[in-house]
Amino acid sequence: MRWLISIFINAILFVAMAGFFHSFEVASFGSAIVASFILSILNVLVRPILIILTLPITVLTLGIFLLVINAFTLLLTDRIMGDSFQIHSFGMAFLMAVIMSITNIILQNTILQKNKRA
Repeated sequence: MRWLISIFINAILFVAMAGFFHSFEVASFGSAIVASFILSILNVLVRPILIILTLPITVLTLGIFLLVINAFTLLLTDRIMGDSFQIHSFGMAFLMAVIMSITNIILQNTILQKNKRA
């Protein structure tokens, strides 16, 4: 259930960020949900491999390089989705990774943590 909530929250974030930034486009809320689902699959399958391969630089940057890995997985999602989900630059993907990370941390520590206790 928590996984489905995070997919829905990321889809809402995608639609909201598409409204704020011109260099990011989402065709519809349905494509945002599909993109969020693909991103979650990539986070399970590809992200751990990237983290292991980039472990030395991640340690040197005290974990900040994880945002670059998150941006890369967003760009992979863009390539898989095609025209219905477009990120026009790496800078935009990096900004999205930062915003999504901050939002997910806030939501996990407030809303989702309260549901876990109940």
